[in-house]
Amino acid sequence: METVIQQSVEAQLVAAAPRMATIPARLRYDRTEPFAVTMTFPARSTLEGVEVTWSFARDLLTAGLTGEAGMGDVRLRPHGEDQVVMEFHAPEGTAVVRVRAEELRRFAARTIALVPPGREYLHLDLDRDLALLIRDTR
Repeated sequence: METVIQQSVEAQLVAAAPRMATIPARLRYDRTEPFAVTMTFPARSTLEGVEVTWSFARDLLTAGLTGEAGMGDVRLRPHGEDQVVMEFHAPEGTAVVRVRAEELRRFAARTIALVPPGREYLHLDLDRDLALLIRDTR
């Protein structure tokens, strides 16, 4: 059975310039971390010139498909019928991209098929996580 889902998406960088740059990005979901998804941007698309990965709640992704979602570092909202605006807030600044809603819907549906909402606890390894916490306090 599949344990990791990855999907490439095209993100359009929203900037002051009339033409928006298209950035390849990668969405990832691992059922061993069932509450989170990640979105990775390649080094060539970042100011620092290093790959950047944002981690956020899967629930935030699904909520952002139909309405404004998020109050922290990652925020999403629909933009028209076919796009979702994603904002990534960091001390260095804010990046705003638009992604086709269908790409995000397809990815979310695949994660839900793998781990249905409310069943995430079945995929947590609490013994391992507790051992890591105890090890880190020594």
